[in-house]
Amino acid sequence: MRHVLLEDTLVASTVADGHGEVYTDFAIHPDGCSRMVLLAGGMTPRRLGRLVQQLLEIETYRMAALLGLPAAREASAELASAERELAELADAIRHTTTEAEPQLLDRLTRLAGQVEGQHASTHSRFSASRAYFELVDRRIADIGESRLGGLQTVGEFMERRLSPARSTCEWATRRQDALSQRVSRMSNLLRTRVEIEQQQSSRDLLAAMNQRQGLQLKLQATVEGLSVAAITYYIAGLVAYLAKGAQKLGWPFSPETSAAVAIPLVAFGVWWSLRRLHRRVFSD
Repeated sequence: MRHVLLEDTLVASTVADGHGEVYTDFAIHPDGCSRMVLLAGGMTPRRLGRLVQQLLEIETYRMAALLGLPAAREASAELASAERELAELADAIRHTTTEAEPQLLDRLTRLAGQVEGQHASTHSRFSASRAYFELVDRRIADIGESRLGGLQTVGEFMERRLSPARSTCEWATRRQDALSQRVSRMSNLLRTRVEIEQQQSSRDLLAAMNQRQGLQLKLQATVEGLSVAAITYYIAGLVAYLAKGAQKLGWPFSPETSAAVAIPLVAFGVWWSLRRLHRRVFSD
């Protein structure tokens, strides 16, 4: 087989429960193809066809699974940059001021969009690679291979060569999920901090409004006292005029005396009327 396969990377095993042998080097030759040599032995055509299909699927699914490796390497570089930025934001949040919090929240939002965008663009590729890796394992189990002449088997070759690529893709997926959760927790933490400060500001504002309302009520009470005095003075003047006119009709008291007697009664009547008006308004 020297003219067909490379002996340095030769992989061989018995397959189909010992009814056949397969040899390959999993290398791309100058013609742009990889090669496999299958010694069929006494297998039936149906079993031989199924075995050939399984061997071709192993190579096809292996190449398809490896398509996720470049995406995983590219994603790892972007994730490292995003993780550094997240660490900087976490440190900035610890020492930030109220004025700088909207800017930090905007940076966190943009970082979350970047991470979610990358996750969306690579999720299908990583999912497909994971499915192809599983198909490779399944097809290797289906061919029923065993060791031949001290050479490594197809399963051992795949385990040695595909495990790093599989781990890289899985690690990139886990990093994306972990980073997305960390960004989400950081965003929620900052939003909670902003909301707490807004609630504190609202409470202070309400306290100031209550204080101003109390001052307004006191001022209103003072104005109402002056109003009682003014109304009393006006009505007492009217009583004096009435008493002056009534003297001609036989009223025995002078206008001054009549006004002096009327002042307490008028003042009490005005005060009682205002209190009654207040009770009616506040009860409504």
